[in-house]
Amino acid sequence: MANYQDIKGFNVQSKSTDPTPYAQALADNPYGGVWASGGSLNTARGFLAGAGTQTAALAFGGAGPGIKDETEKYDGSSWTEVNDLNSGRSYLAGCGTQTAALAFGGNLPPQTAATEKFDGTNWTEVNDLNTSRNELAGFGTQTSALAAGGYDPPYTGVTEKFDGTSWTETGDLSTARSDMGGVGTQTAGLVFGGNSPGAPNTNKVESFNGTSWTETTDMNTGRRGLAGAGIQTAALGFGGTPPSTGKTESWNGTSWTEVNDLGTARDYLAGAGPSNTVALAFGGGPGPSAKNATEEWAFSGLPPSTPAADYSDSIIGDMYYNSTTGQYKAIKSGGAPIGAWASGGALNNAREQLAGAGTQTSALAAGGAPPNSLDYTETYNGTAWSETAELNVSRRYVAGAGASSTAALFIGGYNDPGPAYYAATVESWNGSGWTEITDLNTGRATYAQAAGTQTAAITMGGNNPSNIALAEIWNGSSWTEVGDLNTARSQAAAAGITTDAMMFGGATSPEAQTETWNGSSWTEVSDLNTGRQDLGGSGSATPNALAIAGYTTTHVANTESWNGTSWTEVADLATARGQLAPGVQSPPAQSIVFGGYTGTAPSAATEEWTAADFQIKTVTTS
Repeated sequence: MANYQDIKGFNVQSKSTDPTPYAQALADNPYGGVWASGGSLNTARGFLAGAGTQTAALAFGGAGPGIKDETEKYDGSSWTEVNDLNSGRSYLAGCGTQTAALAFGGNLPPQTAATEKFDGTNWTEVNDLNTSRNELAGFGTQTSALAAGGYDPPYTGVTEKFDGTSWTETGDLSTARSDMGGVGTQTAGLVFGGNSPGAPNTNKVESFNGTSWTETTDMNTGRRGLAGAGIQTAALGFGGTPPSTGKTESWNGTSWTEVNDLGTARDYLAGAGPSNTVALAFGGGPGPSAKNATEEWAFSGLPPSTPAADYSDSIIGDMYYNSTTGQYKAIKSGGAPIGAWASGGALNNAREQLAGAGTQTSALAAGGAPPNSLDYTETYNGTAWSETAELNVSRRYVAGAGASSTAALFIGGYNDPGPAYYAATVESWNGSGWTEITDLNTGRATYAQAAGTQTAAITMGGNNPSNIALAEIWNGSSWTEVGDLNTARSQAAAAGITTDAMMFGGATSPEAQTETWNGSSWTEVSDLNTGRQDLGGSGSATPNALAIAGYTTTHVANTESWNGTSWTEVADLATARGQLAPGVQSPPAQSIVFGGYTGTAPSAATEEWTAADFQIKTVTTS
């Protein structure tokens, strides 16, 4: 007996717009911080201090020209003058909130130890710092503050704690300095940049644990006269000199990333705000001039935490009618992926000629150069890189295979200085250490490539010392030579597994040639659109691989996607480079690359690729 659905068929959905793949939505509306203009200070000035938040800030002191005692409150849109400081001064520090602020140190002239409390209406003088100074950093609250460094003269690393009544000396900065940015609390602080003997525009960063200072990851750009906002693990550093700049860097507790600049380049400005996602910048130079500009830092676009299902809410195989275009559409897999690259956490050690394994959220980087072969190993958790146990044999131009940061092989490479320049060495990684295992039958370097997993890998091509076509398969205990590539080459890229692999690009012309492996032989297929060498490859199977960046006559950022038949150009990397490493087992919808050479220097940059897992296709009768 026929049922109702057999008789009536099925409903076709009606939509006014096509579903949007999340990767496309993110590319169209990327999530990122930007500075926007706020209300101007009533008194233009630099060398001032600030406290509070983006919507409830306080500005006090400064110069521009002449010493200033003016105090102003910000309500998120405009500044209002309130009662002045008792002692007008410049180069002072401040902390606290709009209604409970602290001002300390500075230049009257000369330098001062004066400290004042603000109760939301009036300033009251309280106990002085133990050490008079200007150009210092300060953070915390009105009853639990920290004063660090400054110019006494000379430069000082003296640090003092305030308990609401008096100041007490604690552990000094590792590097005496002035004019730095500072954020955090009395027990969890951060200072960055500044001016110190022998390093007039330092990029040094130090972290405070309540007792002592520890040097941590440097900023990308050394400078003095910068401001900060945030806390010890989520901060912004912005502005500074020389020359006056709008450069802004974001700190995630591990590394600094350059983000969008201030609209107005300036130095000796003030900052306020609770994190690296919400901040305020106001006042500043350059030099003896003064600015009244205020800028507000906030994030716009689609947050990375937005559920992808909000954008890819259709199922592959569904059909619907688009009532706006009058077309029937189908949700299908295949086609060039709609994707975009985004910055990830930077490697701790910038390098080129390294190898990678794993995925976007569980990656491994090992080896590399310069100047000679390195043994560095780092793991990636999707946010930040951590240094871990070193390779047993230092190598560059090494090949990597593996499905995660806890299970990988690093194969062959170039060992210099050392007797085995074209290494046959293979090391296995278990998540905590490296173990040397059975060597390759033929040593090779200069970007031999590999694909597969820790227990089932394939390596092919390379140089020994001329280009070779040899391929070998690993079964978990030994290497076996299999069918040769059709074209001997090195400095190529690879993707796939031992029964379904591919190799593309390389150093001949440079090469555009692509070959696929079916478990027994290699077959030439469609060429890359852009022939290149020193490129990266990513993908767990041949129908959906990526070819990434590389070198033609210059370094390129091109990304191409393979659909099993042909290559299609998709979104470029942000940074053109070659000799980079991919997470070779990353699925093409979530790939990762890191390190490399930009043409001027080794890179520490990591970039993450996110792509849609479906395509919208118009239904036709052909």
